[in-house]
Amino acid sequence: MDQAGESGQAGVGRDIWQPGADVTMAAGQRVAVTALLRDLIALRCDMDLQADRRMAAWAPMLQRAEFGASARNLADWLALRGADLADLQDRLAQLGLSTLGRLDGHVRPSVDAVIAVLAALTGAAPANFPDPATISGGDAVLEARRDALFGGGSTGPGTRIMVTLPGVAADLPDLVLQMAQQGADCFRINCAHDTSEMWAAMIHHIRAAEAVLGRRLPVSMDLGGPKFRIQKLHGDEKERLGEGDTFLILQAGAKAPRGELALRLSHPALAEALVVGSEVSIDDGKLRARVQHVAEGIARLKVTQAPEKGMRLKVEKGVNLPGAHLDVPALTDEDRAALDFVLPHADIVAYSFVQTVADVETLLAEMAVRCDGAPLPALLLKIETPLALRNLPDLIVAAGGRVPVAVMIARGDLAVEIGFDRLSEIQEEILWLCEAAQVPVVWATQVLETLVKEGQATRAEVTDAAMSQRAEAVMLNKGPHAVKAVAFLRGVLGRMERHQHKKRARLGPLGLWRQG
Repeated sequence: MDQAGESGQAGVGRDIWQPGADVTMAAGQRVAVTALLRDLIALRCDMDLQADRRMAAWAPMLQRAEFGASARNLADWLALRGADLADLQDRLAQLGLSTLGRLDGHVRPSVDAVIAVLAALTGAAPANFPDPATISGGDAVLEARRDALFGGGSTGPGTRIMVTLPGVAADLPDLVLQMAQQGADCFRINCAHDTSEMWAAMIHHIRAAEAVLGRRLPVSMDLGGPKFRIQKLHGDEKERLGEGDTFLILQAGAKAPRGELALRLSHPALAEALVVGSEVSIDDGKLRARVQHVAEGIARLKVTQAPEKGMRLKVEKGVNLPGAHLDVPALTDEDRAALDFVLPHADIVAYSFVQTVADVETLLAEMAVRCDGAPLPALLLKIETPLALRNLPDLIVAAGGRVPVAVMIARGDLAVEIGFDRLSEIQEEILWLCEAAQVPVVWATQVLETLVKEGQATRAEVTDAAMSQRAEAVMLNKGPHAVKAVAFLRGVLGRMERHQHKKRARLGPLGLWRQG
């Protein structure tokens, strides 16, 4: 560049800003900034009123003082996000100011900081800037809770890797160690499978791996929850159902008609909830059907969606009723029995099919009785149904007000329940809400599933794994290539961490197009 060009560029910098320079605005611009300040103050006042009402309702559940500030931030967030902020954001962007798009973990100080900037620009009010630590503190709280629940001793990426152990891990102590050496931070045991003796062996191997590696490897144990599956088949079990075909679902006591394919389900609430028009999903949505007729405990369904070659119904395949409200307690007798083993051994109790505050309170009461005054383990709330989704703020406060809490986005069941087309939007909203509550999130269901099962990931799975980096933990299912999948996932998470933190893009240097 010639000398004139260099001096011209430097002159531009001096013209933009000089120390001690006054803020200058055209009259119309000053009017616009003043109006924006007034609108933001009104929004802040309305946020206070709504959040105060919600906090009053939550107060009886907040028995842990350390969760109070998180609940307040969540209440602020819910109040603020109930409004349409799009126009306000556009007006802020025109001034080059924060558009409040990254305030989830620190709502009140973020709004106050923008108000302070606008006040300084107008000179019409004192510019009371919040302490910067009140903004960065939200991230610090969430990271500390992540490490406490899912481990924090590895030198890997910030997103922790949770691995589901197969039953064979009970007899393979080196398998757990290999997973941990490749980057697994914590381990999941599903109490719906295997035996307490096998669980004990797995946990022994986990504790041995901790000693070898010199870092903590938390154990999460899933309570199985109520089973919604095909329990029995009547008729031709080899029949393949395609679109337009019909089959029956029988309530308890109903007799199967001769010559027709009929199902009995594992939980009576499913058949009892069927009415004309109800949709039924089988095997994670591979087959869908709609109820045409219900009489004398027998529902007749017509298949609306099926694989091209048809599909055979099999015992133990999962059954969902998308959109239906099933008034079913989340905690079963089998779960109560499992708790006797789980509580002395698990760092985290994962709660399947939790839907209501009553569900949370029931489990906490059962845990308290068995722990007899000892500290209770953390709760991992598995969000699987539309009702759980609607109640999520209350579920978080009910659990977090008593014990450390995290949320699992159980994307398989949730997708079937709310529709696959809505899942992408809803999983984003859960991430935002949980950041507002300063609660860790586990991104779960079929992450790198083809790699885990067959040894080679698909392009879509790699993209999904990259998206998971915005959660505090990501869960891998069991499979013969799980060790390889852990190493692969750790690499993906590490590379994405250079570019993204939650909603915020990190503007690190990009070497690919650098000149020279």
